[in-house]
Amino acid sequence: MIRFIKRNIVFFISIIIAVILIAYGSLFNDSLNAVSSVVMTFVSDKFGWLYLLFIFFLCVFITWLAFSKYGNIKLGADDSKPEYSNFSWYAMLFCGGTGIGLVFWSIAEPLSHYIAPPNPIEPGTIEAANFSIRTCFLHWGITQWVCFAIVGLGLAYFQFRKNKRGQISDLLTPLVGEKATKGIFGKVIDVFSVVVSFAGVATSLGLGVSQISGGLNFLWNVPNQKETWFVIIFVITCIFLASAVSGVNKGIKFLSRINTYLAFILLFLGFMIGPTTMIFDTFVNGVGQHIQNFIGDVLMINPYGDNTWIMNWRVFYFAWFIAWTPFVGMFIARISKGRTIREFIIGVVIVPTIFTIIWLSVFGTIALNASANWNLMELKDIIALPETAVFIIFSQYPLVKVMSVLVIVLLAIFFITSADSATYSLSLMTSEGNPNPPIFKKIIWAIIEALLAFVLLSVGSIKPLQTISIAASLPFLFIMIAMCPALLIELKKESINKKN
Repeated sequence: MIRFIKRNIVFFISIIIAVILIAYGSLFNDSLNAVSSVVMTFVSDKFGWLYLLFIFFLCVFITWLAFSKYGNIKLGADDSKPEYSNFSWYAMLFCGGTGIGLVFWSIAEPLSHYIAPPNPIEPGTIEAANFSIRTCFLHWGITQWVCFAIVGLGLAYFQFRKNKRGQISDLLTPLVGEKATKGIFGKVIDVFSVVVSFAGVATSLGLGVSQISGGLNFLWNVPNQKETWFVIIFVITCIFLASAVSGVNKGIKFLSRINTYLAFILLFLGFMIGPTTMIFDTFVNGVGQHIQNFIGDVLMINPYGDNTWIMNWRVFYFAWFIAWTPFVGMFIARISKGRTIREFIIGVVIVPTIFTIIWLSVFGTIALNASANWNLMELKDIIALPETAVFIIFSQYPLVKVMSVLVIVLLAIFFITSADSATYSLSLMTSEGNPNPPIFKKIIWAIIEALLAFVLLSVGSIKPLQTISIAASLPFLFIMIAMCPALLIELKKESINKKN
């Protein structure tokens, strides 16, 4: 028994922390909100510059790595082959990573930046529209995927190429030694990675539930209340639990392919009902604006004035992506064995970024084009409830029912695939990196994720947990900084050994 507990110490400590968070969040939600807000404000004000600088560095580092002499190194033995076809791989990357957030914010965020851009941009102007589109490209494109890529690449390289455990702590072995990563230091890193992960997952699932419920209310007047949330979470949890238990090859792969097809259908319909010429113009102009302003936008911070917008949006997003990296990176690594480093980076960073830019060109244009039907104050009221904004905007176009139902179905399956991949990753992280974690751990983590999302929705807000996960991203930011030289040390070592 003692040996079992010792071998699963990361699992038991993580479960205890999760239970404490659920209890504290339900009983003392206001207190949790206050504390988390103070911590988040401190992190943003004191370290906002570091998040911006690190994300820019990652973009440069990952790009260099793809085209360096290390690009041909396999994530596995030299003769290993990819386990999944390119389409299945891309589908699982998209659905296991960013899908639910992209659908949730694809209408509300362009409108938000349009009516409330940072100074000195005037709200509701052409300049605000241009800023809105390129900002959405930045937030949901390369800056997000380089975060997932560095962790996923490190895990896949060390696990499949160097035969290490699939643990976050193992990525630091070249810097601190194997004794440290397998000792208390490593356990602390792994527990922290798990806590950051389930907090981030629960908030995203909460967002998905709120939008599904908002859509059902908008379409069929289904009450947007606790009972509805419980039914949604219960049904979807049962589905993703069955998918998680069946394994990656059956559950996630099958659902990801379905959802990718549905996403293409929704994208095509959006393109057809929207202002087609304006969508092309938005795409071309947005890409140009994005490339032209990329360095300035990533590193944008005002040392002499107000940084409220930057902290509430840019730093907030960068911190949120970093909070997601442990479990998304873990999942990406699992499905990427047999790829070369160059192929991995192109598949994980470039392909999703291109799809995201196309997606936001269509739905960002649909949102901004429809905004002419309301004044700025009315638009503020619409985006105050982002979970229903997409349905309100669709109501200004043909096929509103079809589009809205598609969004709800997409969100439901994204909910399943995101929770499914998170359940797998959390189980793996709490099983010493075992690529086939025990079923009982998958069941426990599935229940915890669902319970945490429901409890926080029921008490009125998932904001505290979201803020906690983002605040907790600061220590993980330093871990990610350390991953870069650690990976480089190992790659250089392999290159030298090959020469010899």
